[in-house]
Amino acid sequence: MAAKPQQDHFLIRIEGLVQGVGFRPTVWRIATEMKLVGQVLNDGEGVKIQLAGSVEEARNLLSELRRQCPPLARIDTAEITPLGQAGPFEGFQIAKSTHDRKSAGIVADAATCPECLDEIMDPADRRAGYAFTNCTHCGPRLSIIRAIPYDRKNTSMASFEMCPACQAEYENPADRRFHAQPNACPDCGPQIWFETLDGRLDADAITVAVNKLKAGNILAIKGIGGFHLACDATNSEAVKMLRQRKARDKKPFAMMARDITQIKRYCTVNGAEEASLTSKAAPIVLLEKRQDASALPSTLAPGTHKLGFMLPYSPLHHLIMADLDHPIVLTSGNLSSEPQVISNDAARQKLHSLVDGYLMHDRDIVNRVDDSVVCHSASGQLVMRRARGLAPAPIRIAFHTNRPILAMGGELKSSFCLLDGNQAILSQHIGDLDEPFTFTDYQKMLNLYLKLYDFRPEIIAIDSHPDFKASQLGQKLAQEFGAELITIQHHEAHFAACLGENEAGFSETKALGIILDGFGLGTDGAIWGGEFFVGNLSSRQHVAQFSPHALLGGDKATQEPWRNAYAHMTAGLTDEQKQVYANLPIFEFFRQKPLAVLDRMLETGLNSPLSSSAGRLFDAVAACLGICTGRQSFEGQAAIELEATAMPSMQTANPYPFEILEEGGAGQLSFAPMWGPLLHDMMGGKAIPQIAANFHLTIAEGIVAQAQLIAGQHGLNDIVLSGGVAQNTILRETLGEKLGAQGYRFLLHHQIPPNDGGIAFGQAVIAAQR
Repeated sequence: MAAKPQQDHFLIRIEGLVQGVGFRPTVWRIATEMKLVGQVLNDGEGVKIQLAGSVEEARNLLSELRRQCPPLARIDTAEITPLGQAGPFEGFQIAKSTHDRKSAGIVADAATCPECLDEIMDPADRRAGYAFTNCTHCGPRLSIIRAIPYDRKNTSMASFEMCPACQAEYENPADRRFHAQPNACPDCGPQIWFETLDGRLDADAITVAVNKLKAGNILAIKGIGGFHLACDATNSEAVKMLRQRKARDKKPFAMMARDITQIKRYCTVNGAEEASLTSKAAPIVLLEKRQDASALPSTLAPGTHKLGFMLPYSPLHHLIMADLDHPIVLTSGNLSSEPQVISNDAARQKLHSLVDGYLMHDRDIVNRVDDSVVCHSASGQLVMRRARGLAPAPIRIAFHTNRPILAMGGELKSSFCLLDGNQAILSQHIGDLDEPFTFTDYQKMLNLYLKLYDFRPEIIAIDSHPDFKASQLGQKLAQEFGAELITIQHHEAHFAACLGENEAGFSETKALGIILDGFGLGTDGAIWGGEFFVGNLSSRQHVAQFSPHALLGGDKATQEPWRNAYAHMTAGLTDEQKQVYANLPIFEFFRQKPLAVLDRMLETGLNSPLSSSAGRLFDAVAACLGICTGRQSFEGQAAIELEATAMPSMQTANPYPFEILEEGGAGQLSFAPMWGPLLHDMMGGKAIPQIAANFHLTIAEGIVAQAQLIAGQHGLNDIVLSGGVAQNTILRETLGEKLGAQGYRFLLHHQIPPNDGGIAFGQAVIAAQR
């Protein structure tokens, strides 16, 4: 096409997830088809299009880009700016990128696209059966990147030189592999192999792995963001052996199925759930068990009514599952409490006693990325773990800050957040920082993100708990960077996370925050967890809480539900009532404990701090009902099993009594009046599921009553729910229904976890508003 001198010149600036996702070739293709003249390039802000032509042509190009946006791309903003007369362009070109700043988004790892899947399943294709097939529409991103710009030399693919055929694809803007950095084929890319505990086998690795799984073996499989442990999910002995070897008593196992049809044999799947399963993120989705799903052993997810399923999200997984007629367990490859193993040597060293063999490959995993976990209910999607496929996609906020902010997050389910301009980068789930290896990984990932985004914080936000490792690191970094240090109360950060996600709380308008959580240090030095706030992102007032009860044995109370039952029942029952119900199993359990010592602890407060924790109240009732009494084998077990027990009986639930008190000017929501009637129902032989349902409705009714009282006093219309206990589907849906019927706007989490995985985002938006 001949040059067109002296035309109007327009700049189209596009920001969002537009780099490394095939966006420039899409611009090139559409512009060429429209016979436009100009160029497109990447820079530190996103994508820049220079167009010589009319404003109508610029608008038409932008409209087509929105309509034909590549699968992994996301257009957040697009602006057309006139620049006057343009110099001549030769046709439409893809120009060399510039990276003066490092603010363009990093794309999350993405599930195999349909085109690549067709290729690996086509015997005639040159990538038939190749486990590392990818293109600009799919494949690894965060898990392989070491630096920005996202070029091959800055990834773990640097050591694999492309063959002529792959190089030709990479250089052709009409090819979907144009500038696909992990592009490879069997001739030039990474390879897989199978190892027994004694050494490498000279055989087809996929065939060996499939046969081992069918034979009941446990395998370590190297995936996108880490190793998984796998076994046949229908083989009860294999599942039992995996639990024994991993010392994982009852925590549910995630599974991978070949396709949606296979999942539907075991679970009900609605449209929203299917959309999540088949999305580019391909998360684990928690699904309702079918009552006739007898082919799966109950030991996969004991005590819960849901199963966690995901679909294959890499070519390697597709190749394995293609030859299996049943799902497999696919759980994190790690020793108990440690982070997921990512290197071959670490797998051989740490997983040796857990597995019967390894499916290995030689593409390094640079960054550990766990599987994301989501669930769906009437109120929409809830992200419980934001990781592979979701992080680190930027989260846009409703205001702009000029001071770069680093928020360190909490201690459990940790993540951190970078906030600059109007976008927040929330890291993937990292884990519990009280485990040394996890804290090391947290520091590694934080250093990587600071490097990737060329990020120098001017403000660092930390949790108010002085013993949290993230808070201590934040204090150290504030000194190193010369940054302002801001301390933020734990539950206020939960409140702010939900406000920020819903683009609320940025004005003078105030909302009511209901934060139902397990643990957080309060502003009064007490342990909070069932809190009510009035405020917005600028300021918050603590107005009410669940009535505090003693945590018998301190941290032990978070692990042993019976301790909470004893504390709550001692406070909530008269001596006469205790005599009446003395023959119930929970009282018989108590009599096996040193009651004189426990009573003295309650009287003196020795190692028994007061806590308003909602989580510990759920533990207390679960223990009382015999659902989970002695010791929890994983965090939240008692509450999860209590909810599962209650679910079938919610339609016939009736609430127990509760009481709203005024203590020192702040409201207290007391459930002490509940205990007598609850034990009366137990004594009378009422079914445990019905009592569990009654309890859930009691909590919901109590919260609604307290919320209405506060909202009326302060003239509030918006009500926010957050905190770890907000993951309870019964509570979330019941509160939404009851408060919605009263005309309130009920705000929930949909992108950001309500648990401590969202704390960093809340800290960041509070710090920005200050």
